[in-house]
Amino acid sequence: MASTRALLALLALALAALAPTPAAAHGTAHYGDDAQPPAAELHWAERHMREEHHIYNFDAGAFFHLHDFDNSGTWTRDEVLRTYGLEQPDSTADDAAKEKVWKAVSDLVGGRFGGITLAEFQAFSRSGGTLPDLGWGPGHHGDAEYEYEIHHYEKYHNEDSTEAELNHPEDIEHFKMHDQEEDEAMAQAVLELKPIIEQNIPLKFRPQA
Repeated sequence: MASTRALLALLALALAALAPTPAAAHGTAHYGDDAQPPAAELHWAERHMREEHHIYNFDAGAFFHLHDFDNSGTWTRDEVLRTYGLEQPDSTADDAAKEKVWKAVSDLVGGRFGGITLAEFQAFSRSGGTLPDLGWGPGHHGDAEYEYEIHHYEKYHNEDSTEAELNHPEDIEHFKMHDQEEDEAMAQAVLELKPIIEQNIPLKFRPQA
């Protein structure tokens, strides 16, 4: 079931990309590569898809499936917060701010029973509704590797960049993170190779003669 929904999302995105004329999406038009409006004219969902996914042509169904992270067919509170970037490790949103975002989106879309279904989101979109910009940016929700790739590497480097050219602060921080991960993995491997030393076991857990 999960893989079927994922395939449907990809198919919807592919079909949207082939659309030859503008069509309603999130209450706004589809934009092809030859007609991309400036960022200031985009609704939040369009800006999110452009900046976070490099997708310029999509519809409500494709957007929904892409952010239905558990492929359940319903957006949960956590999924809405993740879509808006409030579940990232560097997010400054506290519990009150998160609740405010969830309530704003849920009330606007008309979600019932503690979630937002695909049918509810599509009906919201058909009526001209768009997801609001709630002041938390474009919605970063990838892992550290993804965010580095899409927001820095693809912008300032390419596959022909040499190691010497990867010298921006973002590059240095990224590779430092990888070095730390490798060091931690190596330290863990060393620990796992060490035999159990009886003297290090508390007396109450040692075999009694």
